[in-house]
Amino acid sequence: MRVLSVTAAILLSFLISPELAAQVRTLTMDDAISIAVENNRDLEVSRLEMDKADYQVREAVGTALPNISASGTYSRMLKKPVFFLPKKFMDPDAGDGVVPIEVGSDNSYNFGFEATQILFNAAVFTGVGTAKIYQDASRYLYDDTYNKTVTNVKKAFQGVLLAREVLSLMKASLKNAEDNLHNVDVMFKQGIVSEYDFIRAQVQTDNIRPRVIEAERNVVLATNGLKLLLSLPPGQEIDVQGKLEFVPAEDVMLTQAEELAVEKNAGLKALEQQSRVNEKIATIYRSESLPTLAAFGNYSWQAQNDALSKISSNDFIATSQVGLSLSINLFNGLQTNARVNQAEIDYRKSREQFSAARDGMITNAQNIRYRLDEAQRRIESQTRTVEQAEKGYKIATTRYQTGSGTQLEVNDADLALLQARVNRVQAVYDYTLAKADLEQLLSVHHP
Repeated sequence: MRVLSVTAAILLSFLISPELAAQVRTLTMDDAISIAVENNRDLEVSRLEMDKADYQVREAVGTALPNISASGTYSRMLKKPVFFLPKKFMDPDAGDGVVPIEVGSDNSYNFGFEATQILFNAAVFTGVGTAKIYQDASRYLYDDTYNKTVTNVKKAFQGVLLAREVLSLMKASLKNAEDNLHNVDVMFKQGIVSEYDFIRAQVQTDNIRPRVIEAERNVVLATNGLKLLLSLPPGQEIDVQGKLEFVPAEDVMLTQAEELAVEKNAGLKALEQQSRVNEKIATIYRSESLPTLAAFGNYSWQAQNDALSKISSNDFIATSQVGLSLSINLFNGLQTNARVNQAEIDYRKSREQFSAARDGMITNAQNIRYRLDEAQRRIESQTRTVEQAEKGYKIATTRYQTGSGTQLEVNDADLALLQARVNRVQAVYDYTLAKADLEQLLSVHHP
């Protein structure tokens, strides 16, 4: 019975393992960005805003095109209208009084077409240009959202790499401590070292284990954060591919960060376009006091009869006319003036917002450059420190094994090595984040 159960378990493992393996999704940085772009709801909202702007341009253009309509009416006279004539008009010998005379027929028909074309209306033509400016603004907003999405994914992805790197360092430190504990245990049993050294080595090992557990938890938390950002289901297992590496930013990005931020930032361009929209809206309101000139024309068929069944095409009479209409707003209770003032205030507000955003961009670019420089100097310093710490650890372990060193020296050297490695990895991570922020500021990513 036991043999059968073991065999069944083996067969079950062969059946389940491929399915479980298929559930693990391997992701590179580019994969993660593609998934985020596809699933990000903010980007979808920006896409819809672009579609809306496109339709607004069509609507604005449509106001300058001819407007053609068709209409038709049929009416049944329940009580015909009358007009009155003096009785003497009908009969010279009749006395005073009037006689009602019915007019019209029982049935009347009217069908026709009407067309109008705006010849001059400042609001219409300004509105077309305004809609196109808003269309450009919506595209800049989409680019800005796209850059933010890519930057957030990069940061989350690098956060997973950092957590894994720290976990690897913690495990390496734990292995050093365990190897040292093993050597001390052997030497203690041989009477070469004291029980105090054995206890110190054991305590050192036990102190590192909680840090390994914490590092494992940080990997899980960072991975879950990335999955949440990518809108992946919580049960989806992912395997992040890559390594936390120091890749210097381009020199032109560093030396011209302030100028490039003002020139290329999509969010700043969107604010500038919105400011132009507000300016155009004020112009549209001003044009309400200007005349509107339009051409019109219509063509219609009319007929009347008393017997609905006897209607024929010969009964219809065609009429047509063309002309021009001119309208001027002379006074509307100062509403136009109030709308113009409101629009001008909105324009000034948008210019202030643009100026504040531009100054913020320049300051942010300066701060990012400082962060990059500071992180790079830390990387260079910690690289040398790691090399020295590795040498120090080798010397400390060699001295202890030859009896000229102490267990305290080994512990201190191991902690110094771990701290140096963690500091370097943290510096690389900080540089990577600052570089991602600079790329977002310069809007280097494009859909």
